[in-house]
Amino acid sequence: MVHRHVSRKDPEADAPIAPAYTQRLDLEPIPKFRMPEQGAAPEAAYRLIHDELLLDGSSRLNLATFVTTWMEPEADRLMAEAFDKNMIDKDEYRQTAEIERRCVNMVAHLFNAPEDGDSIGASTIGSSEAVMLAGMALKWRWRARRAAAGLSVDRPNLVLGSNVQVVWEKFCRYWDVEPRYIPVQHDRYVITPDEVVARIDENTIGVVAILGTTYTGELEPIREIHDAVVAHNAATGHDVPVHVDAASGGFVAPFLHPHLAWDFRLPMVKSINVSGHKYGLVYPGVGFVVWRERADLPEDLVFHVNYLGGDMPTFTLNFSRPGNQIIGQYYNFLRLGRSGYHRVMASLRDLAVHTSSRIAALGPFALVSDGSAIPVFAFRLTDSAPYTVFDVSERLRIAGWQVPAYTMPDDATDVAVMRVVVREAFSYDLAEALVNALADATDYLTENPPAKPTATHGFSHT
Repeated sequence: MVHRHVSRKDPEADAPIAPAYTQRLDLEPIPKFRMPEQGAAPEAAYRLIHDELLLDGSSRLNLATFVTTWMEPEADRLMAEAFDKNMIDKDEYRQTAEIERRCVNMVAHLFNAPEDGDSIGASTIGSSEAVMLAGMALKWRWRARRAAAGLSVDRPNLVLGSNVQVVWEKFCRYWDVEPRYIPVQHDRYVITPDEVVARIDENTIGVVAILGTTYTGELEPIREIHDAVVAHNAATGHDVPVHVDAASGGFVAPFLHPHLAWDFRLPMVKSINVSGHKYGLVYPGVGFVVWRERADLPEDLVFHVNYLGGDMPTFTLNFSRPGNQIIGQYYNFLRLGRSGYHRVMASLRDLAVHTSSRIAALGPFALVSDGSAIPVFAFRLTDSAPYTVFDVSERLRIAGWQVPAYTMPDDATDVAVMRVVVREAFSYDLAEALVNALADATDYLTENPPAKPTATHGFSHT
């Protein structure tokens, strides 16, 4: 009989009988910023990482984020089966590419794009990439018009509100475009048509209007902005288009506000972005950008690659990315259909309005928005409170809730609010627990007013 020599230096040798937390990874500190010299058993590595992630907050109780935190088990399974598929390799994964094409067309059709064959658009990692692509198309079209007329192309500008998501600031900085911000005002946190046209000139590449602002969830008056831009174009001879940032509201408005004209029903709306990982109900990250027609996407922005096996046009900033988010989006489109999305959005809207009214009834809070536009609402403290929304947010965090507090953009930075995003898997029971936690927090702060108000915190409106 051959006896296998077992080194007593191998801490895995007695793994079958060793207590779970006294094996190799738990006997000495694990290096944090360099790879360990030796590997570990899969269950030990899993347990170590799993336990560390327990220190994260609960995603279900994170009312700050717009992104989806729950999907059906069947969607989870489908997405797990597609983790290894590279979305860019369309020749190898032709059916995944076909599903992406279907999703783009479904999104464009939802936004009332002209039906003349395949719609023009792309899936993206999220609305941030989609915004970059749409902004580039605006700049490229403006530059081509100016060059054809023999005019300078040195000073492009973009008209947008100070309430836009930070990605628009990034676009302007990265692509050398002057942002012409329209400040908000007290009790008015969206832009207006008059303010838009006052900032347009011959170097304006486009106007950005928001369908569901991240600050308050409100819908900007897109039709009125559009009509003002059209009239200004007619009076000046300009050809300024409108882009709609529908990251938050693009999968809400078609179902809750079907008669609201904000999309390609308006002729000067040339492009729209939307986040599938928000109210498209898919885990992050997936988004879409669609254009009204082919002429609105300059051919210079489309690249053709063939080293993966066939000619593949691509007009995304990112190259390799997993295909599973597109599979998750297609699952939702098939699973829910229009009627299902309507039911989900109506339920979330009703829950948002119910929750906001309950919070308003507590006493120290006043609503800035009520959740009727999209299932997002914001509220502020009354002037009599001896504490700030930042203090309230900190107290809620102790109870496990993540409810952001932040100041409004220019020119209303003295207004501080809290915001709640109502998503799938939030419930009336959880809403009642949130209201109770807010009541407890305000009661505590009333009895124990902070000696010094909690400082404001930076906050990303995602």
